[in-house]
Amino acid sequence: MDILLKSMNLLDPGSKVNEVADLHIKNGVIHKIGDIDSSEFDEENIFEFSGKYCVPGLFDMHVHLREPGREDKETVVTGCNSSAAGGFTGIACMPNTTPAIDSAEVVNLILQKAKDHLVDVYPVGAVSLERKGEALAPIAELVEAGAVAFSDDGVAVKTSAILRNAMEYAGMYNAPIIEHCEDPSLDDGAMNESFVSTQLGLPGIPTVAEDIIVARDILMAEYTGQRIHIAHISSKNSINLVREAKAKGIKVTAEITPHHFTLTDDSVKTYDTNYKMNPPLRSNEDVKAGIEGLKDGTIDCIASDHAPHKVEEKEREFIYAPNGITGLETQLGITLNELVHKGILSIEDVVYKLSVNPRKILNIPVPGIKVGENANLTIIDDKEIWTVDLSKTKSKSKNSPFDKRLLTGKAIAVINNKQMFCDNEFKQI
Repeated sequence: MDILLKSMNLLDPGSKVNEVADLHIKNGVIHKIGDIDSSEFDEENIFEFSGKYCVPGLFDMHVHLREPGREDKETVVTGCNSSAAGGFTGIACMPNTTPAIDSAEVVNLILQKAKDHLVDVYPVGAVSLERKGEALAPIAELVEAGAVAFSDDGVAVKTSAILRNAMEYAGMYNAPIIEHCEDPSLDDGAMNESFVSTQLGLPGIPTVAEDIIVARDILMAEYTGQRIHIAHISSKNSINLVREAKAKGIKVTAEITPHHFTLTDDSVKTYDTNYKMNPPLRSNEDVKAGIEGLKDGTIDCIASDHAPHKVEEKEREFIYAPNGITGLETQLGITLNELVHKGILSIEDVVYKLSVNPRKILNIPVPGIKVGENANLTIIDDKEIWTVDLSKTKSKSKNSPFDKRLLTGKAIAVINNKQMFCDNEFKQI
């Protein structure tokens, strides 16, 4: 099928494209770019996107799909549907499933479930068997099956010895270790340790719990010469540690979530468990440090840490409720609303943080907007005003603190794998 996308702001830093033009897609491939006569196309195959941005398909490198093991919360397919609705054409799924992604069989299962979907899925393998931190997972087997990185996400890699071995083995394949930075001897809490936690009578998790593991991992990256990626960074001191490490040439990268650059631990005063996550919401000073880290490039990318949970699990006493929120369908809107429209980042910066850099970290080819390339695109209306409505989410779960939040900017279409998601439905193209 031939489709025509009209009058878009094409923005692709990798291909040095920044122009207003039409885009002709033929059999899923970009066939022509320029001023294209629409009379050659069927009316239903012409999409008027005047004034909208067309960028390389967005990529979220930190998503929990829950399959295998907790398909009642999310599945590969529902997670992919939610990704498309949020503007993402690719995701990396984390290994804390049941069983963990510590064998080729589990990688193959996930890839089979994702086969033929618009959204590309890249599994992250476990660092250790069952994520217990006692024996190294079969790194080579997992890479050959399709794993693009390694993590014991949900917990930090248990020992420095296991971390060193993992970095050296994964380094043979240029695959990064993605680290959940939290000292387990300091993580017995329900929120950020602060004046607010004292007020609320809730046990706290101090920022130093994160800082200690970030420091350890940076030292190991320096010692081994291998790569470490800091997941969902949240502490001012951790951000400073990453900044200093980068200045020394150490191979460290970092991501931040929308909730960690927009919300503070003051939100927990409502005892709403949708504000309970790990790492916990931090202080206003930490939030400001995260924004500064995004501005100066210390923080390479934005990731959702999409963590779906059942309603009945979240509707418990705060200290007993599970950590995490959904985020695939709100991530872009929050980024545009809180960073772009407030003059902190440009649209081009967003393309780097949400499309280019995540793929580069994972050694995944970055799609380009040029003739002959497979069409892997996200269409963004940066001016659309909309209200988050969790009752309409494509995810199986509804645990988000952003329900009913008014946002400006969202994805209105995505194209990949000869498919298009637009007007809330999938179409073959």
